Amino acid sequence: MADRETRPTTVWSRPERGARGPAPERSRTQITAAALALADTEGLAAVSMRALAQRLGTGPASLYRYVGSRDELLDLMADAVAGELDLSGATGGDWLDDLVGLALQSRDAHVRHPWLADLNDRRGEVLGPHAIDYLDHALGILAPAPGTAGEKLEAIGLLGGLAVLFARREAAATSTGHPAAGDLSARDPSPGDPSVGDPAARAAHLAAVAAEGRHPHLLAALTAAGAPPPADRDALFVTLLRRLLPAMLGQGEP
Repeated sequence: MADRETRPTTVWSRPERGARGPAPERSRTQITAAALALADTEGLAAVSMRALAQRLGTGPASLYRYVGSRDELLDLMADAVAGELDLSGATGGDWLDDLVGLALQSRDAHVRHPWLADLNDRRGEVLGPHAIDYLDHALGILAPAPGTAGEKLEAIGLLGGLAVLFARREAAATSTGHPAAGDLSARDPSPGDPSVGDPAARAAHLAAVAAEGRHPHLLAALTAAGAPPPADRDALFVTLLRRLLPAMLGQGEP
């Protein structure tokens, strides 16, 4: 009884409709899909119960029969994106390959829905059924991997954080000159700025600055590193994951 009383209430802990009253005209799934489309086209700030009702051709009050608040709607939206990930693949193969594949899916979902990272920053750790399925699937992948249960949960968290970071960088690279929100290096680009455009040009600029001799530690690091990291974002993302995940789990780089 105590556990039931202290368990947090979420939108999923209530039935989608009451036992009495007229048959529902819509479902939470339909309402959530409309909210996703609104956020994808107009941004997260545009998602309100009023705007969503207008999009669905109904009154705002009618939506509260299905969703108790905007916060609950946002929870449904985040979990719907988690449901886009394909978890049907069997686990038990190469855990690192499987986990990297899952990370690529997660990053792609954040690219499709650039508002998702900001949403997760604001809403905390509210896990819906699809998100719980994802977490369980990731832990299943990691079952044969070294490391403690806590380290594996931390590795999954790192995976998600890198997915968000790379999605934001991709959004910044494809935007019309404005870095993604949250980018610590964000600034207005200026003509001739070597940090904008071709990654190879940025690497060459950094090497030239280091060669001037005023930054000996940077010069030593670039000299020891040899070739620059891959400019292809997929390749760099995979490279980082394959280095970091084994290290977090007490295993050297494969």
